[in-house]
Amino acid sequence: MTAKMKAAIFVEPNRIVLDEKPIPDVGPLDALIRITTTTICGTDVHILKGEYPVARGLTIGHEPVGIIEKLGSAVEGFEEGQRVIAGAITPSGHSAACLCGCHSQDGPRTKYGFKPMGGWRFGNTIDGAQAEYLLVPDAMTNLSPIPDSLTDEQVLMCPDIMSTGFSGAESGKVRIGDTVAVFAQGPIGLCATAGARLMGATRIIGVEAVPARMEIARRMGADHVVDFTKVDAVDEIMRLTDGRGVDVAIEALGRQETFEAALRVLRPGGTLSSLGVYSSDLKIPLDGFLAGLGDHTIVTTLCPGGKERMRRLMQVIASGRIDTQALVTHRFKLDQIEEAYDLFAHPRDGVLKVAITP
Repeated sequence: MTAKMKAAIFVEPNRIVLDEKPIPDVGPLDALIRITTTTICGTDVHILKGEYPVARGLTIGHEPVGIIEKLGSAVEGFEEGQRVIAGAITPSGHSAACLCGCHSQDGPRTKYGFKPMGGWRFGNTIDGAQAEYLLVPDAMTNLSPIPDSLTDEQVLMCPDIMSTGFSGAESGKVRIGDTVAVFAQGPIGLCATAGARLMGATRIIGVEAVPARMEIARRMGADHVVDFTKVDAVDEIMRLTDGRGVDVAIEALGRQETFEAALRVLRPGGTLSSLGVYSSDLKIPLDGFLAGLGDHTIVTTLCPGGKERMRRLMQVIASGRIDTQALVTHRFKLDQIEEAYDLFAHPRDGVLKVAITP
């Protein structure tokens, strides 16, 4: 009889349910990990709502922390029983995209080696992490050992939220002495704020209205937090910068309003770094775009993955430079995954991120 496991399965729009699936078989380059902690992402909510299409019957989730249960016959450098994470992005390591540093757009079996969002496999094109077990492809590229000094919850943000948030600052090429605005202080925006501080920004302006998030934003590095329900965020940021505007604006929500506001607060020659997942067409306002003559840069980013990225992020945690544990506000068992989705998809009770354990 085939061994079974519990898994959160996409059934149809507005329906993700806990059900049973076979425990995956392990191929030569794969690893099977037993999930000890995972979480729910805003992208999972887009999937739940039918705003991002995935196959029916797919296991959702892309933020795994676990223990190696079984290794493929060709996998070297790891041991069964070892604590590991894998990034939300799991590059093959050998495609044309990977070999030119574009791991998130990995296309190892395509004609030219690139595939839009091809590095995002968990919970997108293969079964994901909201389950008792997870099959990790290309294990030697993607598994990263967890330092003994770190707990599951300390590294839970590394696979996606921390990697994505930091990449907003990295893609924006934040420099020492920069002024940076971060639109929305959800989990990704909070990590973007922390990333901007680590990269040397000396004035960081967060935009948020939820008091608890505003407070965490200050702890993560925001010098000012603008409550957009009380003042016009664009006007206030321009006031705070004495009319100069910001060097880098990071959009971390995925809405027309925040994208447009991020563009409007840029100084000439500034960079808009977009992290949001958008559900409809974006429009670029003529005046904010300066008719295309403002020397602006607009850059988008799908979070980096792979074992070296994960190692570096865990080193940041281990160094004490950033503490992401405050982002975990609620805890559920896997058996309660549907309840956890309801809370996360309809935010209440101060929810930021949820920890899901067996």
